[in-house]
Amino acid sequence: MTRNRAGARAAAALFAVLVAVAAVLPAAAAAFLIPAAPARADSIRDREYWIAEYGIDKAWQVSKGAGVKVAVIDSGIDGRHPDLRGVVVGGHDASGAGAADGQKPLGAKPEHGTLVATMLAGRGHATQAKETDPAGGPNGVVGVAPEASLLTVSTWLGSVNPSGRSDQDQIPEAVRWAVDQGAKVINISLGSSSPAWPQSWDEAFLYAEQKDVVIVAAAGNRGGGNVQVGAPATIPGVLTVAGLDRARTASVDSSAQGISIGVAAPAEGLVGGMPGGQYAEWAGTSGAAPIVSGVAALIRAKWPAMSASQVINRILSTAKDAGPAGQDPIYGFGILDAEAALKADVPEAAANPLGSIADWIRVHRKGTPATAAPGAAAASSAPAAALPEPAAPVPHEPSAADNPWPPIVVLGCSALVAGIAITGALHMRRVASRTRAAER
Repeated sequence: MTRNRAGARAAAALFAVLVAVAAVLPAAAAAFLIPAAPARADSIRDREYWIAEYGIDKAWQVSKGAGVKVAVIDSGIDGRHPDLRGVVVGGHDASGAGAADGQKPLGAKPEHGTLVATMLAGRGHATQAKETDPAGGPNGVVGVAPEASLLTVSTWLGSVNPSGRSDQDQIPEAVRWAVDQGAKVINISLGSSSPAWPQSWDEAFLYAEQKDVVIVAAAGNRGGGNVQVGAPATIPGVLTVAGLDRARTASVDSSAQGISIGVAAPAEGLVGGMPGGQYAEWAGTSGAAPIVSGVAALIRAKWPAMSASQVINRILSTAKDAGPAGQDPIYGFGILDAEAALKADVPEAAANPLGSIADWIRVHRKGTPATAAPGAAAASSAPAAALPEPAAPVPHEPSAADNPWPPIVVLGCSALVAGIAITGALHMRRVASRTRAAER
């Protein structure tokens, strides 16, 4: 089998695995809706316990996320929800089966994107709101970053996409579009059961890193079959979020474990908006991720010049340690503390504590060395250094001493001659024996 044929077979096998993974994405991403009648809008706000218990209301004394764009790569956002009035400022469909503006809910869990969006940047609404009233109000869901704006990218994951586009195509396109539209934070509350990701994702995540974008991803859930964290939450540099129960301990069902976890946030007893202006209770790291994305937006609004690496470092450095001392595969660096993330004095880090996709590509994609993604040179005032191509050994002409064939040929010929001589002698002995027997 030639190398090209083997590579093609491996790629086909990988594609098959990813299609199977896509079929369980909603479960892995923690889109578990509790069977219940939709809650009344005026009962929602008091149920957002994480606002006070995780210091978000204190963080609002410093920032509410104004001027920051956050991209939500998900099943599409219903921007007509009353708590999202004026929040969605742009959209795109990466699925090939949705609306061009990314606001048509899609896939196996069409409500998922709207739930995420309201928790991240919902503005609530007034009971008697008029079309001319400004967005916002005392009822409904208020997000962690209520003054941030959202970009929506609709993807079709979790069931067979009628357009035929797989996650190998959709995710890279979604990430690149979000970066090009000026997103400073990207929330990906989608995941898989495999820690590996297709090589088709490399360049898009490298592009986001070089463009100085914070990417936040959900760790996945044991209740959905994900004991271990799966991609894209395993990609170096991505801020992976684990889930907590109401007692601030690791959730049994609504979390997973892995060395890539960065921080833990609430994942049980969540409430969010549904398409069509409804509300629902839900659970999972899909809801924990937008809480952390919202805090990242608050930081980026407060310090617009702060790099993505320093934003992530600020969130991790101020997290409250839990579990074994230091970083661990259950809580990461600890439990989210939004107030400290916005108010504490945090020393500058030398690099992203969660690593770099550029470094990973350089080490693990040796057969196809990475180069800077197109357009990445203008990523920031201090763009990432270009990735060098690995040096190949210098070829040289072999010397006579290096050539093994002459001694092999000589030895082989000698052995052949000896074999012929021995065979001939044995044959002559058999002939002589037959002749003597005949004479008798």
